Amino acid sequence: MSDFQFIMFTKHLEGLAVDGIIEALQSVGVSGADLCVRAGYPVNPDNIATALPAAAKRFAEAGLSIPLVTAPGDFNRPDIDYAERYYAACGEAGVKQIKLGYWHWRPGIRYWDEVDQIRRYLDRFQELSRQSGVQTVVHNHSGRSMGLHSCAAMNLVKGFDPQLIGIFSDPGHLSLCGEPIDMALDIVAEYLSLLAFKDMIRERTMRQGQMTWASPVRKLGWGFVDWSTTLKTLTQMGFSGPISMHSEYSGEPVETVIDLARADLRFVRHLLDKI
Repeated sequence: MSDFQFIMFTKHLEGLAVDGIIEALQSVGVSGADLCVRAGYPVNPDNIATALPAAAKRFAEAGLSIPLVTAPGDFNRPDIDYAERYYAACGEAGVKQIKLGYWHWRPGIRYWDEVDQIRRYLDRFQELSRQSGVQTVVHNHSGRSMGLHSCAAMNLVKGFDPQLIGIFSDPGHLSLCGEPIDMALDIVAEYLSLLAFKDMIRERTMRQGQMTWASPVRKLGWGFVDWSTTLKTLTQMGFSGPISMHSEYSGEPVETVIDLARADLRFVRHLLDKI
């Protein structure tokens, strides 16, 4: 069985203090956190300089780690006022990767002009990564995200140093708008740093009297993702980096999120035992 490093995204553990997050992760059975460092969380952009190193120390004492922090969704420019402080704190705390926010296409924007602008941003993010020793990662996200699947994400990162700029692949979003998962992972192989595990479907729904599309998260194995092929491909690639159990069960009590995360991890390990 491949030696994957399973961590858990803490976005839906909102309301828990650092010790509560540690207890939740231990209950799920992961080795660390994809720590959500946003407003409203114990570690946030305002207190990151002191709170993140302190949290990392508490995690280490509990036998856990923080390989990745997830930045606010609008942290997509290197000139945001806390960018340097954010990277420096991650470097001091031993965090290896920062997941950026998102860039979106909209009518009136020329796609390739936007790609050029994003690459100018990434050039500066690359310098922040070089200075801090913390890799910048781009998360593929369905919808009108500029990195919606593997090919689109590669348009953004191709040519940068893969030690400093990487891709955070998400089979859930790839299942909605991406390439076949084995092809998708091969496309980004040089830049593949981490994965986010969640399952999703696409369905028609009524919203405010209008028929529209929704992309709800489902328990692993109940959505569109081909998990057997995903895990076999990662094993064949020799991937051993962090895998973030995203557990994006919004609206559920924290206790239920923990229970579902535990079940998701058990599902993945069961499939891995068959490889």
